[in-house]
Amino acid sequence: MLELDHVTRKFRNTVVLRDMTFAVRDGEIVSILGPSGCGKTTLLNIILGILSPTEGRILCDGQDVTKVPMRERGFNIVFQDYALFPNLDALGNIVYGLRNRPGASTRAEVDDLIDLLDLRPHLQKRISELSGGQKQRVAIARTLVLKPRLLLLDEPLSALDGMIKESIKARIRAIARRFRLTTIIVTHDPEEALSLSDRIMILHDARIAQFAPPSEIISDPADAFVSRFICDQLRIKRENIRKIFEQSGSAA
Repeated sequence: MLELDHVTRKFRNTVVLRDMTFAVRDGEIVSILGPSGCGKTTLLNIILGILSPTEGRILCDGQDVTKVPMRERGFNIVFQDYALFPNLDALGNIVYGLRNRPGASTRAEVDDLIDLLDLRPHLQKRISELSGGQKQRVAIARTLVLKPRLLLLDEPLSALDGMIKESIKARIRAIARRFRLTTIIVTHDPEEALSLSDRIMILHDARIAQFAPPSEIISDPADAFVSRFICDQLRIKRENIRKIFEQSGSAA
């Protein structure tokens, strides 16, 4: 569904991404994982169309979209800070994008999405009255009513914890499966990536260190960096990481 062909991005003399070549399958959930400063957000912005690659091509369904403006790509993003409108209630935020694209979703489809995300009791609340998890669900609903070809999530769970975080993870998986929605998630959290993704892309030193299913990354890390990063970030032994993966029910 999405393909990057030898994409490189430079800022002045600094190479932030080098020779990125990979493909994301239709309906797949992919997490982009790596330490701070490894190029995760730059890669997300290139896919979205906020940034252009210095070299290489971006293809969607076989068509070259490298120079296609962001608004014409049909990709949508849920930002880390949600970017909701404080002057509107939850429902107003959800349907806001339909002002310019009234045919994107029917009323019945909007209602179905509201119920799927368990937002009906909160529709009349202002954004300041919502919890972090509720804001995240509103932001996801606002994006999904526009029926994006590709859903991008930038650190979607970083502000959440405990049961709220687990609930949002479950809903992201359910939505991606139900709508067969190709989803790319940027995260710094290995546990989040292991439990959410069909495949995980680990970035290091401006390159792809490994791009594989969670089970393969756990059982056969590509190099010492991948092994160390997974273990060090979670601060537990590999045997315990395996248990997290098995308990998560990952599609991999």
